[in-house]
Amino acid sequence: MDLGLSERTYVITSSTRGLGFAVARELVAEGARVVVTGRTSETVDKAVVRLGGEDRVLGVVADNAEAASAERVIDAALKRFGRLDGALAGAGGPEPGGATEFDDEQWRRSFESLFLGTIRLVRTAVSAMEEGGALGLVLSGTVREPVAGLALSNGLRPGLAMTAKELADELGPRGIRVFGLLPSQIDTERVLELDSLKGDPEAVRARNSAAIPLRRYGRAEEFGKVAAFLLSPAASYLTGLMVPVDGGALRHI
Repeated sequence: MDLGLSERTYVITSSTRGLGFAVARELVAEGARVVVTGRTSETVDKAVVRLGGEDRVLGVVADNAEAASAERVIDAALKRFGRLDGALAGAGGPEPGGATEFDDEQWRRSFESLFLGTIRLVRTAVSAMEEGGALGLVLSGTVREPVAGLALSNGLRPGLAMTAKELADELGPRGIRVFGLLPSQIDTERVLELDSLKGDPEAVRARNSAAIPLRRYGRAEEFGKVAAFLLSPAASYLTGLMVPVDGGALRHI
């Protein structure tokens, strides 16, 4: 299938590794131009090289929690590529822990990075997009059911999912689509770190895999392909939906 991504431009935040990087890689493979972001110049530069170089990839050092980051990233995309066709907002996973373990500052910091940073990117990207644009939010299975020990994610991501639904209503008349992605056990550094906090990582992985209908963790490229499709013109009649990429782990219809 031709996804229609050739020469289109997408901003992918928090994309120097993990799920964001996997999405950027699929977009570039399909002929798109991408802007990737990360917190350090070292990680950003490495990601640009791994994605094929500066011809089709622009790297921008940005922290989602900083108020000026969204505008700077979108401006860089327009200056370099002259257009913006979509954006995927990722912020990395907040630190694990229970709801009563975090103080006000930790909750506030996670809100700034995960929630408000996403809203800023969406608000800024929308002003630069025309009909046919697409906005994706990288969320998680915690949108639909809580995961023990991930209180910050449990608390903040459902709100973003509802905001995405609201945005789909607001932006639909302009021909701009909005969707959320709900990954669960995807084989990334983040998931491996979480597994290691629960004991023997191999035992935890085996236990988690047994609860997934496909009996395995997902691969980052599998997530990347789903995201690339949803961002593309090939998904032109899909908006306002939350798409689990979890091997069937969520039991909700």
